Amino acid sequence: MRPNLPVMSRRALLRGAGVAIALPVLESMIPNSAAAQTMRPKRFQVFYTPNGTIMEAFVPAQAGEHFEMSPILKSLEPFRKNVTVISNLQQVQATSLGDGSGDHGRACGTHLTACHVKKSEGYDLRSGVSMDQLIAEKIGQDTQLTSLELGIDPNSLVGSCDEGYSCTYTNTMSWRTPTTPMPVANNPRDVFERLFGDGENLDKASRLAALRRRASLIDFVMEDTTRLSGKLGANDKQKVEEYLDSVRDIEKRIQVAEQKTDVQLPDFTRPAGVPDSFEDHVKLMIDLQVLALQTDSTRVTTFMIGRELSARSYPEIGVPDAHHAMSHHGGNAEKIAKLTKIGAYHMSMLTYQMKRLQETKDADGTLLDNTLIIAGPSFGHSNNHDHLDLATVVAGGLTKGGRHIAAEKGTPFANVMLASMSRLGIEQTSFGDSTGPLKELLA
Repeated sequence: MRPNLPVMSRRALLRGAGVAIALPVLESMIPNSAAAQTMRPKRFQVFYTPNGTIMEAFVPAQAGEHFEMSPILKSLEPFRKNVTVISNLQQVQATSLGDGSGDHGRACGTHLTACHVKKSEGYDLRSGVSMDQLIAEKIGQDTQLTSLELGIDPNSLVGSCDEGYSCTYTNTMSWRTPTTPMPVANNPRDVFERLFGDGENLDKASRLAALRRRASLIDFVMEDTTRLSGKLGANDKQKVEEYLDSVRDIEKRIQVAEQKTDVQLPDFTRPAGVPDSFEDHVKLMIDLQVLALQTDSTRVTTFMIGRELSARSYPEIGVPDAHHAMSHHGGNAEKIAKLTKIGAYHMSMLTYQMKRLQETKDADGTLLDNTLIIAGPSFGHSNNHDHLDLATVVAGGLTKGGRHIAAEKGTPFANVMLASMSRLGIEQTSFGDSTGPLKELLA
């Protein structure tokens, strides 16, 4: 039990030699009461792996608490008490439903929305509001960025990537509205500057000046676009209004950021750009997410360690083959073994993420204690794009871990999302094609 100390401001700074350094969240910054736990912000992260998986190597053989980590999940063993594996899930909305081929586009576009995406290569894209954006709307109102969408691969949202489906569907899983996808950033320097400014000096005056320049630009965009709107037809007016909603949101974020310019950065070197090494790139993007949560710049992040149809090879782990082509293994034992290696390698990066969260103090606990993570692929067996037998990992400190929940066969993946939102304090009666929250996840 900590002593009864006066409450210190969250913005408290150590000052010396002309430098201001933000303190981490200390015990003395939180009221000494049982209710204090509710004052610590909850965070949500998504860790996405592409091209399906080898289900037999992903799902533990035993259900319940006394299970052995599967080959793909083996690296998560040190975090067993913070890990729940859920199997027997399905994502019906990612199946064809009469639209023919294009499973990769549907899989990613449906992953966090549980909505069947519109088959299109053009401007008339449609999915649904994604889970992360709904959560961000509820818990991200006091942060500079409502959410942060990151990835590793090139992030173009134009062109066709999968059998009549726009690249938008394969290159992002976040949708602010059913027709507004959120672009994914893959350059660490761009992410850093988006979080903390693009000047070399990150002191209060420099950051405030930069924010005011952005605010002036926002005023110009709003005025110019509003004037244009009067000359457009009904459909274009709707598009412009959605755009203006985004601009208004940016304006609001700038105002929030202006109030937080006293907060300085922890010791973190500004990234130079995209690292040559895949692993270095992934770890840097994870570090940036942790930094964003640590500084309360955002409370919601999504991370695509690869996009659907990714042809990346992994010579560093002895897999020089293109990932997507090999995912259609046709039962070949050598290919299955290599795909299992890739899956395990991806999950080792999730292990790194959890380690970094655990190492980062958050009041009298750690970031991991107050974070919920959904991790894994968007469909099951990679060889046949199986959307009706998939599994996922729910991790972090906001739900009971150390178990494999073998749900009733055919349980909608949306039930996991609904229960996860409840764990974050967001009560929804339904989401996507859910039939109710997964009760075991609420226990």
